[in-house]
Amino acid sequence: MIRITLREITWRIAAAGLLSLVALPGLAATQVPQPGSITQAEWHTYVSHFVTEGGRVVDDANGNISHSESQGYGLLLAYLSKDQATFDQIWSFTETNMWLRDDGLVAWKWDPATRPHIQDINNASDGDVLIAYSLALAAKKWNRSDLGDAALRIATAIATKLVFKTDEQWIITPAVTGFDSKDAEDGPVINLSYWIFEAFPVLAEMTKQGDLNKLTHSGVDLIQEARFGPDMLPSDWISLHDGMKPASGFPTEFSYNSFRIPLYLMRSGHESTELLKPFLNAMGSSKDGVQVINVNTGARSKPLNDLGYAAIGAALECVLEGKPLPEEITTFKPTSYYPSTLHLLVLSFITEQHPVCR
Repeated sequence: MIRITLREITWRIAAAGLLSLVALPGLAATQVPQPGSITQAEWHTYVSHFVTEGGRVVDDANGNISHSESQGYGLLLAYLSKDQATFDQIWSFTETNMWLRDDGLVAWKWDPATRPHIQDINNASDGDVLIAYSLALAAKKWNRSDLGDAALRIATAIATKLVFKTDEQWIITPAVTGFDSKDAEDGPVINLSYWIFEAFPVLAEMTKQGDLNKLTHSGVDLIQEARFGPDMLPSDWISLHDGMKPASGFPTEFSYNSFRIPLYLMRSGHESTELLKPFLNAMGSSKDGVQVINVNTGARSKPLNDLGYAAIGAALECVLEGKPLPEEITTFKPTSYYPSTLHLLVLSFITEQHPVCR
């Protein structure tokens, strides 16, 4: 007798395009990205710089380590580039070398310089979300129940181990350990760049865990509340202990992490001026680079000149002011792993949702 599990039936229905996402009341419908918004030339250039033949996505500005974030970004970019072969290589490395935790989450860091390569088994929630989301998209598009099963396991772990309510807001903790009130004096501590808005409805639909959808509402509310100092910007790390403020023990900066908050908002269809204007003020007109900003004093650091950071400012100007992207932004020239990744995500977003700006 041939036996088909409910999970297999669910993913076969999804592959046929019969599962749809429901728009959240009061918020924009999430834009589900489609393969093809990154060109083969752009993707091949990225792969030649940052992806090994074994599927490891290398953070070349950070000791050539790999982490769940880099693997998740690599999976998402491979999906957007319609490269199923490289997607499988990246997932194979991730599954074999980093998906080692008993709870279904992914170990956050793989270091080629240490033995064993994983010294810290803790997870990183943004990496988990990126991986589960990319697997879910690929499972549906390519009719792959093996990817769907993996996505479901990770997404269920996210919903049950990382998402919870504190006071009146639903949050995703940055990791299983280290950031709640038991581990941090001013915990819970959150990082708003871990709210990957486009992913939550996809994962909620797959797992039937409504708490994942609640993250979208709470994330928008928290971003609107976390407007610190003269620039009205969030710090990378935020304490929710006795109100909202920059977390102790971390730089009080709008920096590398938070640069991607407006990108995640725009990619998910949240493009209101009220929501995005502080980010436009900080990152727009960034021909001379994007600056790290002390959210308490407004002091600026030396500008960061990577085009990937400037690309986010250019996307904000496109969305809010209708300005075409500068030519240097429309041409992908990799620098280091992280800004180059953001650059491709910007180009994918503009190509798919605002092609008039490119």
